[in-house]
Amino acid sequence: MSTQSKSAVASRAPQDVPRSLAERIVGNPRLILMVAAGLFAATITAALTRPAAPPALPVLGAVPAFSLDAQNETAFGSDDLRGRVWIANFIFTRCPTVCPVFTQKMARVQGMTADFGGEPLLVSFSVDPEYDTPARLRTYAAKFDADPARWTFLTGLPEQVRTTVRDGLKISMENEGLVGDVPNIIHGTHFVLVDRAGQIRGYYDSNDPARVEALVSDAGRLIEEAPPE
Repeated sequence: MSTQSKSAVASRAPQDVPRSLAERIVGNPRLILMVAAGLFAATITAALTRPAAPPALPVLGAVPAFSLDAQNETAFGSDDLRGRVWIANFIFTRCPTVCPVFTQKMARVQGMTADFGGEPLLVSFSVDPEYDTPARLRTYAAKFDADPARWTFLTGLPEQVRTTVRDGLKISMENEGLVGDVPNIIHGTHFVLVDRAGQIRGYYDSNDPARVEALVSDAGRLIEEAPPE
């Protein structure tokens, strides 16, 4: 090959070597703008399609301190619940209609939260404390396979129970006399969700399956939150 031919090949060689994509982008302002626009569009699309975080649960009030009698005949109250997420419901053992259904729904919540790590605690308040002794509550709890490590049934002096249920948890509770041999006690059928600081975070209609599902979900959210210092 002549000296002139070699010189021509040498002068063309650098132009014939393929450049990397990065080199081509850096050397081309239009490509830079196109890549930047693509990245921006991808970021916006991801933000728009990402599920929005649910709003924080409201704080609806604080449950005042209380101490009542559990089905195992020991005192149980706000001191035992401090630092724990818990769910309350309201029943009485000689109720033939609403209460067995409400208790069965609490049993379902117990099952739905079995793998939540020991929380939420479940607390059933008797709205017929004159009749519902700890022994009667213990028998009633056994019918629904209540786990005593997580589910407590409470009774006590009538005025203390009324103060806790009506004034503290804001649930109705009225004894309107007897219907046959059974007292006609009007009481709320909402679950109450309480956080680790003793604050009410929600009321859930036990007759609405979607709200019961929301109760379980919201309890899980509170359990995942850092405990108060």
